[in-house]
Amino acid sequence: MPMLFLPADTSKMMQSKKKRLDFLTKNYMEGSQQKLEQLWNNQYSQRHKLTEQYSQQVSSARQQWETEAQRAEDQEEQLNNLKRQQQKIFQQLKVAHKQKLKTVKEMDRSHETFLQGAQQELKKDMASLQKKILADMKQQEMAGVRESLQSMLF
Repeated sequence: MPMLFLPADTSKMMQSKKKRLDFLTKNYMEGSQQKLEQLWNNQYSQRHKLTEQYSQQVSSARQQWETEAQRAEDQEEQLNNLKRQQQKIFQQLKVAHKQKLKTVKEMDRSHETFLQGAQQELKKDMASLQKKILADMKQQEMAGVRESLQSMLF
């Protein structure tokens, strides 16, 4: 008679273990999802902050450039009869504008490089996390199978 109840007990035990595994998997996935969301939010905040800083720097450089351009036009009107001095001022402004434009382009390249690096790092982190999740799930399944087999054998 006890042998007749063994399959039902085993079935209940397997269902219980399956429910436990499902519960643990769900909790692990929720935790992983929260970590991924936190990573995404951190990355978004950092990108947003860098974008704002970059925009402020570009805006400042543009305003400075516009101010200097206006100043150059005023000087041109005031110094119309002094052609040599006027040409010298424009040449100096041109060099300054080129340097500022070069600086803005370098900031843009630096920003792009940083964003690409951050994206690559995030991809690596996500791949690593995915591998870890899969390995953990496989290990949990194997442990469940071992426990089931041991309980059936002993």
